[in-house]
Amino acid sequence: MRLVIKLKSSTQTAIPVNYNYPLSAAIYNLLRFGSPEFAEFLHDKGYVYNNKTYKLFTFALKFENAAIRKSDSSGRNLSFILKSPDATLYISSPMIDTFIQNFVMGTFEKQSLTINSEYSANRFEISSIESLPETQITGRMKFSLLSPLVLSTKRNHNGQLKQYYLRPDDTHEINRVLTQNLINKYKLVYNKEIDTEELKLDWDKTYLDSHERVTKKVTIKETSRAPIDIIGIQAPFTLSGNPELIKIGYAAGFGEKNAMGFGMVEAI
Repeated sequence: MRLVIKLKSSTQTAIPVNYNYPLSAAIYNLLRFGSPEFAEFLHDKGYVYNNKTYKLFTFALKFENAAIRKSDSSGRNLSFILKSPDATLYISSPMIDTFIQNFVMGTFEKQSLTINSEYSANRFEISSIESLPETQITGRMKFSLLSPLVLSTKRNHNGQLKQYYLRPDDTHEINRVLTQNLINKYKLVYNKEIDTEELKLDWDKTYLDSHERVTKKVTIKETSRAPIDIIGIQAPFTLSGNPELIKIGYAAGFGEKNAMGFGMVEAI
């Protein structure tokens, strides 16, 4: 199920460009108002399959009107300056009886959402929340990304295996990693295996040719002693293959780091 939450800032303010981690924390906080036990389980444990952990939700935040401010004299990092107080939070999960139910309960109980950073606490009032109609998923779908798609694998670097974030031209690895990720999510959602061929992802070539850069770096915990840089891809794509796997990706997010606000799409 997919929800659209309309937000309104009490003051026109600045939001860190790397807002993913504090916004994810704000979502968990709303879940705690719905069910402290479920929020603790999802945050601390999550759903585990094949030694991988999944949260089975994703989100994306869109501002009505914002401009990027570079580092100021005090050394603060890049920020979005809100020229309008209005923003929209999209959130999606296939776990309707647990995640969706508790999140909705939390929004009615709290009626606000706060994005905390080292420099400020940005409070948004929740003015409305509604569910979107179900999208019919077929074996060939074109999507645009509401938040970057993150896929990674291990590669040898100076004799050590290190995490490598896939780029658009890593075609074969993208199909393999994406398919296995969705197979694992399918197992967790439906508690059964699925026998399927590998999905095929094709990027929008016109978009790639007209944009100098389609990768985006997002830093998690940017003010901590050990910040984490994540590299995602932001470009439309067509996905062909098993519609059941595509449906899972549409609901839970495609790729990795979904609970940090990555891999959310809308159908074109």
